[in-house]
Amino acid sequence: MTSVWMQTTVAMLLLGVVAPAWAQDDRPNILFIFSDDHAYQAISAYGSRINHTPNIDRIAREGLRFENAMVTNSICAPSRAVIQTGKYSHLNGVLDNGQVFDGSQQTFPKLLQQVGYQTAIVGKWHLKSEPTGFDYWEVLPGQGSYYNPDFRVPGGQRQHSGYVTDIITDLTLHWIEEERDPNRPFMMMSQHKAPHRGWMPGPEHLTLYDGMTIPEPDTLFDDYANRASPARLQEMEIGRHTIDGHDLKLKPPRDTPEDDPDLRLWLAGYGRLDEQQRRIWDAVYEPKNAEFLEAGLEGRDLVRWKYQRYIKDYLRTIASVDDNVGRLLRYLDETGLAENTIVIYASDQGFYLGEHGWFDKRWMYEESLKTPLIMRWPEIIEAGTVNTNMVSNLDLPETLLHAAGVEIPSDMQGRSLLPLLQGEIPEDWRTSFYYHYYEKGIHNVAPHEGVRTARHKLIHYYETSEWELFDLVTDPNELRSVYDVPSYAETQTALLNELGRLKEELRVPVVP
Repeated sequence: MTSVWMQTTVAMLLLGVVAPAWAQDDRPNILFIFSDDHAYQAISAYGSRINHTPNIDRIAREGLRFENAMVTNSICAPSRAVIQTGKYSHLNGVLDNGQVFDGSQQTFPKLLQQVGYQTAIVGKWHLKSEPTGFDYWEVLPGQGSYYNPDFRVPGGQRQHSGYVTDIITDLTLHWIEEERDPNRPFMMMSQHKAPHRGWMPGPEHLTLYDGMTIPEPDTLFDDYANRASPARLQEMEIGRHTIDGHDLKLKPPRDTPEDDPDLRLWLAGYGRLDEQQRRIWDAVYEPKNAEFLEAGLEGRDLVRWKYQRYIKDYLRTIASVDDNVGRLLRYLDETGLAENTIVIYASDQGFYLGEHGWFDKRWMYEESLKTPLIMRWPEIIEAGTVNTNMVSNLDLPETLLHAAGVEIPSDMQGRSLLPLLQGEIPEDWRTSFYYHYYEKGIHNVAPHEGVRTARHKLIHYYETSEWELFDLVTDPNELRSVYDVPSYAETQTALLNELGRLKEELRVPVVP
C-alpha cells in the first residue's frame, strides 16, 4: 500500500498537481452528505428568507460555501451518475431518470478502494443498478418512502421502522462507529430522500410553521411572456399541477376509484404509516384540510394556499435533514474525527420554491441549475470562506480523489476544487459552463442545452429551434430574453461560439 501511495504522489507531482502533504495514515476521511432537491434558497447560509438551517450553516461557518455550484443536468439520476464518474451524461450513459447506470464503469469510490479506503453508501441511490465500488451499501429502492421505508441490501431487501431521514443517519453512524476498520480512512456517502416530492414531514416537525405565512417569491404569478414557448408549455405549476393527495395532503374522497393515480400515490405515502403515526398525522392535517375545503378558495387565493401547503411541508422535511446533519457533526466532534474528516453538504440539483410559479427542477434557469455546495476541512479550508467561481457536481469526484492522493484519471471532465479550497484560483479556471437536459416526459420540460458565463446565459431548445439569452445582471429573475436584441448582438455571437467550443471540448454528440 505504501508503494501505491508513493507512486500516486510522484505521478501527481509530475503532472503539476499539488499532492496533499500528509502521510498515508493521515489521509482524510470523507463524509459526503447528499440531499435530494434541496434548493439553495432554503439554506440560511445562502441567505434564505423562509427558513433557518443552523447545522448546515455550521459547515459553511467552519468551512467554505460555493456561491456558483452548478449541475450538468438538473435531474436526480443523471446528477448522481455525474458525481460517481466525473463525466457528463452523454459519456456516463445516464441521460434521464429512466436509464440504468452501468456499474462496471470507472467510478471514484472504486478508485478510492484501490488505495485502501473503505467506502460506503446509505440512503437514496436512484441509479437502478446495484451500487458498485462500495464495501457496504444499504439503499432505498427507487425514490424510497418517507415512513417505514424498505432498503435494498446485497441479496435482498429489509424494512426499517421510523422516519427515513433519521434512519439514514442511524445507518450512517452505525457503520462509521461499529462496522468499519478504524485503522483505515473511510468515504461515506449519506444520501437523503428528503426533500424530494411527496414532502412528508417527520413526526417532530409536523406543526413547524403553523400560524406563519411564508413569504411568496416575486415571480409566483409569472406570465411566461418574453421567453421561448417551453416556459409557457411546462407542467410544473403549483397552481395547476400539484396533486391533491400526493402533494397537498388532501385525503382522497371515499368514493375515489381504486385505479385513480392520486389514490395510488396517496397510499404509497400515507398508506405506509402505522396506526400510531397515522393518528398523529391525522390530528395535524385533518383540521387544516377541513378549514381549507370550507373556505372554497379560487383563483390566486387558491394558488396562494397551495403554495403555503407545499412550501411548509417542503421546509419541514429540510428541518429533519438539518437536525440529522447536526447529529453527524456532533458525532465527529465527540469521537475526535472532525479534524481529519472532509464534510460535504450538497444536493443533486436546485429546486423551484414557487419561483416562476413552479415546483421541481430540470431547467437551466438559475434555481435548478445552481445547487448548494458547502465543504469543511479544518486542515485545509479557512473557516468562513465564500467562493464565487463557477464549480460543478462534475468536479466533486476529482476533488475527493485529489484529497486522498489519488491520480485523477485523464478521462474525467471536471477539475479538482482543492486549489479553491486552499484560497488559490488557477488562472485557467473555467469562465463558462455547459449544461444539457435531455428528458421529455413528466412536467413537459423541453430538452435544451446552453452555456452560462458570469453574466450571461444562452439556452437552445433544439426540438423547437428556439433560443433564449439572459443578462443575469439586469434581469436576475430571467424574465426577459434578449436573444436577437441588437444591443446584445456581440454577446450573442460570443456565446454561440463558446457553446460550440464547449461541445467540441466535451465531446457532446450533435443533436438533431
